[in-house]
Amino acid sequence: MIRDAVTFEVFRNAVTGIADEMAITILRTAHSQLVASSMDFSAALCDAHGRVIAQANTLPVHLGSIPDAMEEIFAEFGDRIQPGDVYLLNDPSRGGMHLPDIFAVAPVFAGAALLGFAVTVVNHTDVGGWAAGSMAVQSTSIFAEGIQIPPSRLIEAGTTNETFLQLILRNVREPDLLRGDLESQLAACHTGAEGLRALAARHGVERLAALNGELLDYSETLLRAALAEAVPGTYEFTDHIDDDGLGSGPIPIAVKATLSGSGIELDFTGSAPQVGSALNATASFTRSASYAALQGVLAADIPANSGFYRPFTFVIPEASILNGQRPAARGARGLVGFRIIDAVLGALAPVFPARVPAAGDGGPDGIAIGVVGADGESAVLWDPLAGAWGARPDRDGVDGISSLGANLTNTPVEELERSGQLRIDGYGYLPDSGGAGRWRGGLATFRDMTLLAPEAAVQIRSDRRKFLPYGLAGGAPGTPSLNVLDPGGPGERVLESKPHFVMTAGTRHRHVTAGGGGHGHPFERAPERVLDDVLDGKVTREGAERDYGVVITADGAIDADATARLRGQR
Repeated sequence: MIRDAVTFEVFRNAVTGIADEMAITILRTAHSQLVASSMDFSAALCDAHGRVIAQANTLPVHLGSIPDAMEEIFAEFGDRIQPGDVYLLNDPSRGGMHLPDIFAVAPVFAGAALLGFAVTVVNHTDVGGWAAGSMAVQSTSIFAEGIQIPPSRLIEAGTTNETFLQLILRNVREPDLLRGDLESQLAACHTGAEGLRALAARHGVERLAALNGELLDYSETLLRAALAEAVPGTYEFTDHIDDDGLGSGPIPIAVKATLSGSGIELDFTGSAPQVGSALNATASFTRSASYAALQGVLAADIPANSGFYRPFTFVIPEASILNGQRPAARGARGLVGFRIIDAVLGALAPVFPARVPAAGDGGPDGIAIGVVGADGESAVLWDPLAGAWGARPDRDGVDGISSLGANLTNTPVEELERSGQLRIDGYGYLPDSGGAGRWRGGLATFRDMTLLAPEAAVQIRSDRRKFLPYGLAGGAPGTPSLNVLDPGGPGERVLESKPHFVMTAGTRHRHVTAGGGGHGHPFERAPERVLDDVLDGKVTREGAERDYGVVITADGAIDADATARLRGQR
């Protein structure tokens, strides 16, 4: 054990800083809007055993899957790992999550000593398959979703396998974008490798390994101590996905959380079987989403690494929507991950009532627009639209923010319009869309667009249309998501939550995310807060009276007597 607390603390911050430098490298060098603007990527450092020792402040639902990817790398290459190598994978049955998420893994050596690995995960704009963006819910087999990469060596001892690279690029719609984003991953791996070697030069190889082990033990100790403060017991919760996009009924995500002493078991028995569409997740992704949920609940300075994972045990049924088996499609599995987080948080709400928020929008909705030009070249535009958080136990929900598991940003209007393929006509919040409560849920976000290209294929992954974001402690649920063609026009048509359709030039589309759930009874909200919301345009006067029992006069003042009577009557 490292006894020097100062050395350990400096090391802890240094290794996290290196992971963040890797993320910044991707952010500054990536080519696609999905990565450079929406930040759909992750970065981490592993030790020589493949254990995660530090991760960047990027996508939590990516990072907990890295140990499975590392197991596959070791299984494939074992003692053939050498300096100058870089390995790729995206196959969900071989350590991946879904095909657009390509892992790049670079071993880091100091002389003959293997120090660890620099790992990046990037959600590429397109990896082939029948639908632009490679994530269509309607895919019924992984063979329809794009190119599958088992653990493979892209670079061997510093030399790139160009044949392999060209094979990948030939199978995607925008090869220049994929190559650019892949090169940003390699640059980030180089950044991580340099940082890890610098730590080895400072501390020595053996001491670096000891510090890594101490860091993992530190995270485990802190998490077990936090769990030990909770009341032991079993807590259950079931949330639902509306449907599978192919006409199914509701899809349950059930979890039974058992806290005993200093550990936690999450049993997902009772969750839906594997579905016919692309919603199926991997077991690694299910674990990753669960880690993210608890990390968010504790809101503590516990490093998220493989030590953090140790107190968890899991029961994840095989051939379930949480553990899809080949050849199941898995392109839209992100939606399941976000619902896992909601279900785990719902189970933990009685355990940590002062920390668990009401449900948010259900995860960023994914909108992919595929256009084929007159020259036959393809373009894919992504708009992963984030909505809101649910209300927290001590304050309102947050508007216009990505869910706990994603950490994405909404795509700037200028990024979408500069393609020349579409125009954004409206973008903002909808009043009365946050769940009412003592603390109000975050507002729904809407985006209106008009297609300028002659034709485009559009795929949308959204949910929370039927099963609204839940409220807590008497708070009202949030509001539903919505997809509408020709909104307000003579041909107005409400679409399903997970449609795939063709738009032609001049067609207008509106997408609305779900609004967050409320926390606490709405009549416990101070009338002055309701008035502030009305003045800010977040709640209408009608909504204030209907949902909060607060009467606001035409000149913008609280009618105290009418409010008291109305709340008393109800």
